Amino acid sequence: MARVKRGVTKRRRHRKVLKAVRGHRGARSRHYRAAHEDLMHAQQYAYRDRRARKRQMRRLWITRINAGARLNGMTYGAFMHGLRAASVTLDRKVLADLAAHEPAAFSALVQTVQAAA
Repeated sequence: MARVKRGVTKRRRHRKVLKAVRGHRGARSRHYRAAHEDLMHAQQYAYRDRRARKRQMRRLWITRINAGARLNGMTYGAFMHGLRAASVTLDRKVLADLAAHEPAAFSALVQTVQAAA
């Protein structure tokens, strides 16, 4: 059986890793071993934080809705309960955007909720 030489395969693998870590500092962008370790950690963080970002955005939306509701004399919980009672099917992303950028529209929504309750 013929001997397998790894030169081309190894060089391609190293080049792929070093290309992926461009912009990292120091040896992490120049030396393969450090770069490979840094890349594995970076990919783990990216995977974890794609999920964390969804949680963080929901927390931000809830905070904004709560602030808008309190400006209109309601709590977040009472407001969300009233939305369900009034059969309003807006999601938190849209509600947060209304609370932050369209206070008049959000106030009208709060009045709708208060009328339904």
